[in-house]
Amino acid sequence: MDLELLVTLGVFAPLLGAAIVGLSGRRLGDLLSKSITTGLLFFSCAVAWIVFSQWTWGHLEPFTVQIAPFIHVGDFQSNWSIRIDALSAVMLVVVTTVSSLVHLYSWGYMAEDPDKPRFFAYLSLFTFAMLALVTAADFMQLFFGWEGVGLASYLLIGFWYKKATASAAAIKAFVVNRVGDFGFALGIFTVFWMFGTIEFAELFPMIAAREGTGWEFLGHTWSALDLAGVLLFIGAMGKSAQFFLHTWLPDAMEGPTPVSALIHAATMVTAGVYMVCLLSPIYEYAPYASQIIALTGAVTALFAATVGLAQNDIKRVIAYSTCSQLGYMFFAAGVGAYEAAMFHLFTHAFFKALLFLGAGSVIHGMHHEQDMRKMGGLWKLLPITYAVMMIGTIAITGLGIPGIGGLAGFYSKDIVIESAFAAAASNHSPMGLFAFLVGILAAGLTAYYSWRLIFMTFHNKPVWKEEGAHHADDHATDAQLETHSEPLADDGDRGAHAHDDHHHHGPLKPHESPWVMLVPLLLLSIGAIAAGFLFEPFFTGHHENEFWRGAIFTGAANHVLHEAHAVPTWVKWSPLVLTLIGTFAAFWLYVLKEGMARRMADRGGVIHAFLYNKWYFDELYDVVFVRGAKAVGDLFWKVGDVKIIDGLGPNGAAWAALKSAARLGKLQSGYVYHYAFVMLLGVAAFLAFAIYAWGA
Repeated sequence: MDLELLVTLGVFAPLLGAAIVGLSGRRLGDLLSKSITTGLLFFSCAVAWIVFSQWTWGHLEPFTVQIAPFIHVGDFQSNWSIRIDALSAVMLVVVTTVSSLVHLYSWGYMAEDPDKPRFFAYLSLFTFAMLALVTAADFMQLFFGWEGVGLASYLLIGFWYKKATASAAAIKAFVVNRVGDFGFALGIFTVFWMFGTIEFAELFPMIAAREGTGWEFLGHTWSALDLAGVLLFIGAMGKSAQFFLHTWLPDAMEGPTPVSALIHAATMVTAGVYMVCLLSPIYEYAPYASQIIALTGAVTALFAATVGLAQNDIKRVIAYSTCSQLGYMFFAAGVGAYEAAMFHLFTHAFFKALLFLGAGSVIHGMHHEQDMRKMGGLWKLLPITYAVMMIGTIAITGLGIPGIGGLAGFYSKDIVIESAFAAAASNHSPMGLFAFLVGILAAGLTAYYSWRLIFMTFHNKPVWKEEGAHHADDHATDAQLETHSEPLADDGDRGAHAHDDHHHHGPLKPHESPWVMLVPLLLLSIGAIAAGFLFEPFFTGHHENEFWRGAIFTGAANHVLHEAHAVPTWVKWSPLVLTLIGTFAAFWLYVLKEGMARRMADRGGVIHAFLYNKWYFDELYDVVFVRGAKAVGDLFWKVGDVKIIDGLGPNGAAWAALKSAARLGKLQSGYVYHYAFVMLLGVAAFLAFAIYAWGA
């Protein structure tokens, strides 16, 4: 079969599955609905790996498949196309691999949910939107996929729509992303205003000639490319949950765990990183925008790592870990190491999906419990889950020996940190130095909260033996109020994790997950182990020029990635040193001195409260934006609309007419002498006027 046709079928296969199951899922039944969507996803995954392998080892050349006209309005021309180059080939593999394994995993995780066809249709729709995004050949299709992912994430986060917190989280994610998307749309308008085209193939060669182009505004000349770059990055900040627009990400945990893995590992949150790397021709000529990206990424990496230290919900710890790792990717792109950013995106997809789905296996085995303080001692009862979670933890912490190797995260995180140092050393970039220092500090914090999760969940004293895992009927209330755990449906319906033993009394013994959930974990483990050393030569090593083949543009003065390989030895060892310190600190507090950290947390304190409450961003935004917007709305409604507009307008006229009618009504007394008196007054008035007029 022709490769172009095969790629087209692979991109649209998830949409076909979503349409069939979404429209006919009730008639098809659960088994057929799951089979159709999962089968089509595995087909897309096979196509993606064929494209990626031919690109990596078969010297496949870039190509674009024109599907159909999309939007043609005057000079604004957009065609629906599928663009295949190094960036899209990488993203195709990442998206379809994680999504297909999430589909398979959901067969077991959502086994008891009554709405499986709807869930699998949403998953496939989400995947198609992401595939449309990463294969876009112009900004219009990119924006279509961008918004499609936002819509599908809203549906998935709020899948259990009867649960108030899930509905609120879905709305929050949708609204916060719209804030970022407003900037993204303005960025697209700016690009079209400057160049008259939104097609990447036409746009990118024109950018160098417009370097230094100014834009007069408020008496100051602004760099037009920097303006476009900043506006486009605002969109990435929302989609990738960067500092200030990050608040939706942890609340997205209200959705089912497979949704968390899909959103946080490889798809929605990485769209912003992909977009910045795709637009490297713009950012290479927009130095101020690049510095903003580096600064924002570094601050996000530090912020999310500190918050992760104090969280007790197993999914929220991993969610803040995602936020922190995205910060690494952005500051790598901000200092010009776009290849390193994409490499970390690639490896992160495997170990983060592994950690999220592993957490789901723990939740399933613990009968819906998500609070790590109520776990402990699970390594014997969930041995496979424990093994894969260990692999994911070693991968994300970047444990390894420079010059020898480690798991996936070791290769990608180190090259990101080394690139930041190289940017600081060669370009005298203050943002590069700041990103480097934050990167090694965040590495230590990542090790601490990652091993804290392992020790609290698998190694500490089994707290569930004392407190008992909640009954399925009881847990819905406790978890929703205390740990935000995944609920049983309202009105007595049983949720995704209901079990036949929910009628039992007393503690429920944790158990290992079924094989349909464990197989995806084992496959992701392979990626978490091998993705680093297998693909490091292609992404950032000796073959990186051959691999990227112009998909990423670097200016003549950008040698950051090349110089990252020649940084001093102490730079190469510094992430490992901080990682070991963080690991030992977690081991000391949670194993050697078990209970010490719990007692410290119970005593509270300003720092613990600050971190536990996520730097009080939700409270701040509630006061400034939520209550502020309500106050402004009340002002315009109660004062402007009701009192001024309605009071002086229709309501005022009606009031005046009513009062006048009431006074005139008093004259209608029914007494003849009253009417005669009024008539006499009228005659007198008429005579007085006549005499006055005659005299004048």
